[in-house]
Order: sequence, then C-alpha cells, then structure tokens
Amino acid sequence: MGTNTDRLIIERAIATADVEIAEHRIVSAGTERTFAAARDLDFLEVRTPLLDAAIWARGVPARMKGEPAPELDSMRLGDAFDSGEMALPGWLVLGEEPGLELAFGAVGRFWQPDIEWRDVPRDAFDDFAEPGWGKIAAGFSVLPYGGDRTLLTYACRVAMTDADSRRLFRRYWMLVRPFVGHIFRATLATIATDAERSG
Repeated sequence: MGTNTDRLIIERAIATADVEIAEHRIVSAGTERTFAAARDLDFLEVRTPLLDAAIWARGVPARMKGEPAPELDSMRLGDAFDSGEMALPGWLVLGEEPGLELAFGAVGRFWQPDIEWRDVPRDAFDDFAEPGWGKIAAGFSVLPYGGDRTLLTYACRVAMTDADSRRLFRRYWMLVRPFVGHIFRATLATIATDAERSG
C-alpha cells in the first residue's frame, strides 16, 4: 500500500469523491514536451462547436439580468501556476509536481443554472465541508508510454458537502457527463497537437 505522497494531488485534495471522470490520450511526444504543452495550455484555445454553444448558453443567465458576460483575453494555465492565482472566481491552484502533474480546483454550486462560486484559500480546500457546496479537483498528469510517447490524462474528482447537494448534483451530472467528457477530449487534443508540433 502506497503512502499519501504516492497519491495524485487531486486525490489528496478530495479523498472521497462522489463522481470521478478521466480521459486519456497517447501523445507522440515525450513526457517533458507533453507536460510543457499542458502547462502552457490556454483554455480559451480549446474550441469545438459544442463547446462554443455551451459557453454561449452559460452566459444566458447573466445577460438576462443585464450583466455583462466576463471577458478574458486568455486563461493560460501556466500563468495561474506562476502567479498562484486562477483567472476565474472560485478557482484556485491546488499544486504542481513539476514534469508529472498540475492540479486546480474550485468550490461552488455548479449544478445551478447561474453558478455560484465560493473563494476558499488553498490551505482550507481539502477540509472544506460547509453544507450546501461542492468541490472540484481537476488536473493533468503525464506518464511515459513506450520509448518516446506519453500517456496524457485529464482527470476530475467532485465531492459534495451534504446529502441535499449530493442529490441535486447527481441529477445534474447525469445530464452533463457526456458533455464533460467531450470537453476533456477536446482539451487533450489541443495539448497533444501543441506537444507534437513543438518537436
């Protein structure tokens, strides 16, 4: 049995998950290049017609209230890890194992049409248990795959803080699970393309 340090950062941040999802991709580049491409990812560069439609739909509640949708020039992961701060409310850097894993997370009520995020400091994230909220821990990891390729993984763990939130989230998860997988695969494809081009 491994020690606590053998576990992924996202496993240490959320020891018991209500739901988990992981997508994988074999990248025709070494782990160093693949990790660098993951760290340099700009989430705004991940594009698919389905993702574009979802981003537009997510902005509908704010537009209906006459509030401007948040405008961001970039959401480069490396900028967040260099500064220690994510570009979006509620999201935070969970940690980095250089060359191996990058992890980020959030606390929120993300099953609602108008998502409510909660700013929680990193040192309070793992033990956060205030009722009515959910926690997300997500990240990228790399492993050697054969002689010169990499197994790139995008994984996410989600935990609710009480039974009512868990019931609401599980209903929501049944609807969004296929779409989350689609986003993860598109994100991995973007990283793989960048890593393979950098050679």
